[in-house]
Amino acid sequence: MGLMITWSQFIAATPELASFGRQRLESSIAYLATIRFGGSPRVHPVTPFIADNSLFVYMEPTSPKVHDLRRDARYALHCGVEDNSGGQGEFFISGRAVEVSQAGIREEAFEQAGLKGYNPKERYILFELKIEEAMGTVYKEGQPKRTRWKSV
Repeated sequence: MGLMITWSQFIAATPELASFGRQRLESSIAYLATIRFGGSPRVHPVTPFIADNSLFVYMEPTSPKVHDLRRDARYALHCGVEDNSGGQGEFFISGRAVEVSQAGIREEAFEQAGLKGYNPKERYILFELKIEEAMGTVYKEGQPKRTRWKSV
């Protein structure tokens, strides 16, 4: 297992890939993979957002993904893609989710989410996504060009 870093540390480590990731993740649906109790994968649509240079997702307290992440914090997140030719590109990250319970951080994150057009409720569970690895893919003339990064 590599080092888990915050979004701001990710920006410092690989600014171009972080910028690409931000463009691909914000203001759209992404797909969060978690691990079920029995070990099989589960995929959920989510709306990730960046606030104070941290990457967050929020969800209903009754969501299966809350239970999955509390039991096993490992996740993978992949942006939505516009078409079968790769659209504006693909962005993928994986790492561990950390539940955020501190009132001040939750308040600031939810306020920032509201400014981005989201409508989080006080009851929602908030997770910060810490990053271990990332990959961006763009398609030029039908050929994929990948940029990979992994924490040390």
